[in-house]
Amino acid sequence: MADNSKTEDAASDSVEAAKGTGDKKEKLADQVMQNPQVLAALQDRLDNAPHTPSSYIETLPKAVKRRIDALKQLQVKCAHIEAKFYEEVHDLERKYAALYQPLFDKRRDFITGGAEPTEAEAEWHSENEEEEKLAGDVKNKVVIEEKEAGAAEETNPKGIPDFWFTIFRNVDMLSELVQEYDEPILKHLQDIKVKFSEPGQPMSFTLEFYFEPNDYFTNSILTKTYKMKSEPDKTDPFSFEGPEIVDCEGCTIDWKKGKNVTVKTIKKKQKHKGRGTVRTITKQVPNDSFFNFFSPIKVSGDGESLDEDSECTLAIDFEVGHFFRERIVPRAVLYFTGEAIEDDDNFEEGEEGEEEVSKILFNLLVTFSLWGKQGNI
Repeated sequence: MADNSKTEDAASDSVEAAKGTGDKKEKLADQVMQNPQVLAALQDRLDNAPHTPSSYIETLPKAVKRRIDALKQLQVKCAHIEAKFYEEVHDLERKYAALYQPLFDKRRDFITGGAEPTEAEAEWHSENEEEEKLAGDVKNKVVIEEKEAGAAEETNPKGIPDFWFTIFRNVDMLSELVQEYDEPILKHLQDIKVKFSEPGQPMSFTLEFYFEPNDYFTNSILTKTYKMKSEPDKTDPFSFEGPEIVDCEGCTIDWKKGKNVTVKTIKKKQKHKGRGTVRTITKQVPNDSFFNFFSPIKVSGDGESLDEDSECTLAIDFEVGHFFRERIVPRAVLYFTGEAIEDDDNFEEGEEGEEEVSKILFNLLVTFSLWGKQGNI
C-alpha cells in the first residue's frame, strides 16, 4: 500500500509540474504577443505570404467556379481552332515552297558548277564595299606582278567547293554529330531540299540529301521524314502550342563493301569452357556517325514509353530536323559565310541574360524564404 501511495504522490507532482510549465509558456506567449515589434513582424509575414492561383480559386463561391469551368470549355474550343489555323499554315508553306524551289534549284547550279551567274546575278554591294575594293585593287596589283614574274595563274575551281560541308562545320548543332570519317562523305553532298506532305495527307515534311557519285554508297538521295501532329492532347488540351514532331522515319543506306561508317569491327577473345582453348572472333558494333541520322529511334506505337536516353536522343533528332527545315535550307548561304551564325549567337546571348536575371531573382527569393523560416523576422 505504501508503494502505491508513493506512486500516486509522484504522479500528482508530475501533473502539477506540467501545469506549472504550461502556465509559464502561456505567460511567455502573452508577453511575446504584447510586443509591438513582434506583432508587426508577424503581420508583415502574413501580408507577404505567397498566394497561389489555385489557393485563390478555392476561396471563390461555387457560382463563380462554375463560370470559370465554362471559360475552360471555351479555351479548349480555341485550342482546336488554333490547330486548324496551323494546318492552313502548313498548306501555305507547301504553296510557297513551290515558289522558292526555282531559286533553290539555281542555287544548286551555282554551288555544283552546273551554271555560272551572270554579271547582274553576281552583283552584290556589301557594307564594307570600299574596303573590299581597296583590298581587291591591292590583290590585282599583286597578281599582275606575279604574272609578270612568271607565276602560275590563279586556279578557278568548279562551283563552290565544300559548300554544304562547310555549313556542317560552321553550325555547332551539326558539327557535334559529324565524326572525322564522315567528313570525306559530306564533301560529296550537293543539295538539301525540304518537301511538305501533299494536301489531304497527314502533316509531315521530308528532308532530301542529294549526293554526287562517291566511293561510300550507291544512293543518290538520302531521305528523312518527320511526322507532325497539330491537335490538342485530349488529356491536356491547354498544353497545345502548335504543331509538334511526333515521329520520324529514315532510309536504308546502300553502303559499298567496307565503307559503312555507322558500324565498326572489333576483335574479341573467347575461351572454350571445356578445352580451355582461346579463339579470336570479330563482330560489328554501332559506331558514332552523322549518318546514324538516317536510322532514327522509332517511337513505339503500342503506348510503351521510351527510356530516358532514347527520349533525349529523339528530342535532339527532332530539333536537328526542325533546324534543317526552318534555318539551314532557307538561309544556306548565310550559314556558309557565318552571317546567320552571328545572328543566332546574338539572340542566344539575350536569352541567357534574361535567364541569368531570373536565376538571381529566384535565388534571392529562396534566401529570404530560408531566412524567415529560421526565425530572423
